[in-house]
Amino acid sequence: MRIAIIGCGQLSRMLALAGIPSGVEFSFIHDDRNQNRDCVEGLGIIEFAPEKKQSDGKATYDATEIEQLYKALGNPDCVTVEKEQVDLELVKALAPLCAIYPSVAAIEACQHRGKEKALLTRLDIPTSAYFYNTSAVEAIKTLGVPAMVKSCTEGYDGKNQWLIKNEADAIEFDTLDIEDYIIEAFVNFDKEVSQISVRGKDGAIKHYPLTDNVHVKGMLTQSIAPAVNMTESHIATAQQYMESLLNEVEYVGVMAMECFVIGDHLKINELAPRVHNSGHWTQLGSTTCQFENHIRALAGFILGSTKQISVTGMLNLVGNEPPAFEKIAENAKLHWYNKSVKPNRKLGHINFIGETHESITQQMNNFS
Repeated sequence: MRIAIIGCGQLSRMLALAGIPSGVEFSFIHDDRNQNRDCVEGLGIIEFAPEKKQSDGKATYDATEIEQLYKALGNPDCVTVEKEQVDLELVKALAPLCAIYPSVAAIEACQHRGKEKALLTRLDIPTSAYFYNTSAVEAIKTLGVPAMVKSCTEGYDGKNQWLIKNEADAIEFDTLDIEDYIIEAFVNFDKEVSQISVRGKDGAIKHYPLTDNVHVKGMLTQSIAPAVNMTESHIATAQQYMESLLNEVEYVGVMAMECFVIGDHLKINELAPRVHNSGHWTQLGSTTCQFENHIRALAGFILGSTKQISVTGMLNLVGNEPPAFEKIAENAKLHWYNKSVKPNRKLGHINFIGETHESITQQMNNFS
């Protein structure tokens, strides 16, 4: 079994490290020439995606070059992604040669905030009220202020997002040369949680426990599972929403669903058609981590147990040199991504396992 992954970042790295012990082989499509490939060096075949060619005024991939790429990758059985912001035309060009997991439709829906909102609305899954490509001045007449503007693509870790606090902000935003965005009502929430789930080729679905997440300036800094103060209703609702989504797009693999908790209710913030930062804790705290379960789903294996072993926390390492080994406690494991150190860049994470949420939270806060 050979799996090709579009992308050469840390998620590709951890997917490969989880699959290699089962005899799965990996190839990586280098689709961003500005990104180095240190994360996946030595883990499998690495090939650059071909350049697009102009044809009838449209940039497309040459079929012969795509076939050459497929052969150079070792004729993979399927292709998956480590990020939603991939060139959809590249995915579609590979589709005639092998299976694409998750499906092209799932990637397309999740990589564009407008289409993602439309999918949630179609399935009666609650999300914030929004307008697509509408004047901010007009939008806030209905949404009120504050309101959030988010780019439909290339928006992550707080990037390409704008807070509209008043009419003056709306007027200023309308003068900017920005296209393809949504403006959504600001949500006053109690906390943010995520649901990580996996669906196999046979339609079987397994869920990980809800996870508490802490963000700073839009970037995830800590996760801890299981989430505290979640009722049986919260848990059942999150799983129901996720199953509705996974089945609607005939999904294969791991999906993440970020949720706002508002009293007894959940409101969906966004989806990710891939393994997710808030699921990294599963590497230490679950019988089968999210990375292995993604590979098991793609390979057609029986899905692994998502049972949690103990309270587990995940601390992102952002913009700093690798920590000294003597700082890694006996209940912790370091995952370093082999990326060059840059400010505000996710360079690794540490998972902590323990008996209580309080002890894990204190340990993560003391480390950072």
